This record gives sequence, C-alpha cells and structure tokens, in this order.
Amino acid sequence: MSRIALVDDDRNILTSVQITLEAEGFEVETCADGQQALDAFTKRMPELAVLDIKMPRMDGMDLLQRLRQKTSMPVIFLTSKDDEIDEVLGLRMGADDYVKKPFSQRLLVERIRALLRRQDAISGEIIEETEETKVMIRGDLTMDPLRHAVNWKGNDVSLTVNEFLLLQALAQRPGFVKSRDQLMDVAYDDQVYVDDRTIDSHIKRLRKKMRTADDEFSAIETLYGIGYRYNED
Repeated sequence: MSRIALVDDDRNILTSVQITLEAEGFEVETCADGQQALDAFTKRMPELAVLDIKMPRMDGMDLLQRLRQKTSMPVIFLTSKDDEIDEVLGLRMGADDYVKKPFSQRLLVERIRALLRRQDAISGEIIEETEETKVMIRGDLTMDPLRHAVNWKGNDVSLTVNEFLLLQALAQRPGFVKSRDQLMDVAYDDQVYVDDRTIDSHIKRLRKKMRTADDEFSAIETLYGIGYRYNED
C-alpha cells in the first residue's frame, strides 16, 4: 500500500481527495501547510506528495526546495487555474508533474499511479534484467536504474523520477534525436496529457543538475522545433 501525502490549506480538498485515494487503496496523510508537512516527513517520508503551492507558514515551493535536498520522491503540484508561472517554476525546481485547480480527482489518481509505477521501475522492483534496468555507461555518464543512481565524471547526481527517465531515454542511443512526443511517452503514462513546456522544463532542470557535477556539461543538445539529442563525445 503506497503512502501518499496531501498538503493543502483547503480542508474541503484534503477531505475529498483523501476519501478518493483511500477508496483506491492508498494510505493517506493530510497536512494543512508546508511546515506541518515538513515536520511529518522528518518522521516518515511518503512514497509521493501532492502539494498545493499557495499555503500559510511554508508554501509548496519552499517545501519542495527543502525536500529536494533530501529525497527524489515524486511530487505533484496543485496549481491555480491560470497561473502558468507557478507551473513552470515548480517544474524547474524539481516537481514531477502538476494538476490545475479545479481538477478531476480521477485524473489526479491516474497521475499518481503513473509516477509510482515509474518510481517502482527504477527502484529495484523489476527483477528481470532488461535494457532499461542494466547499468548503462556512456562516456562520462554511468546510470544504474535499479539503484536510481547517476554518476557523471565521478560525481553522483540526484535526479527525480522523470529526470532520470528522460536522461536514460536520451543516453540509450547517443546521436539520435528524441522528439518531445517520444520523451513524453517515456516520462508519462499514456493516459496523462502534458504539453511541450513540461518536457522543456524537465530538461532545463536536468541540465542544471548535471552542471552541478560539471559546469561544462553539454551532452544534451536542443534541436529547435525537433527535440533533443544526447552526444556522447
């Protein structure tokens, strides 16, 4: 039973989403603000967190920033209906997905399931070795899917689920172009719709993290209007 944290200052949202998720078989913990959630997470970290952005005491952005110092667990942001700035900033900070308010609870459940499936796949629950689970070495890059480990030039790099999957998809075939649609299929479930901006934000965040290990990292190339390519040399 996966444990989901819901963090929102709207009591109606907490109650209704909690009922839905528990009916789907999840264990749910609710928190009314970011500080309460951070305190709870120090005692027991959930498998996935759904965070509202605008909350008292500590908002979702600040909470995410604190979490990314300790964990790469999947995070879904709840954003205002027309606030694209929140969406882009959240993705750049390391959120895995976002859902706009007002939202379909069925859509939220599907996005939670999609992220958990991907988390399971790269956390060692796949026993049979496949091309996706073998340790991959591409020049200075080493990726171990079963340990969710990434190393660049001898330096470990901490990536979220989607960042890991995107880098893996690009690095598997150096020199070949992956379109945004192909990368969406890698990072998201078929039932989950995302737009180009989401993939671009993940790639930007991925590059930024790789440059913490090497400020000259340039292996991921953008081909404007086409997609992205991993260059091994």
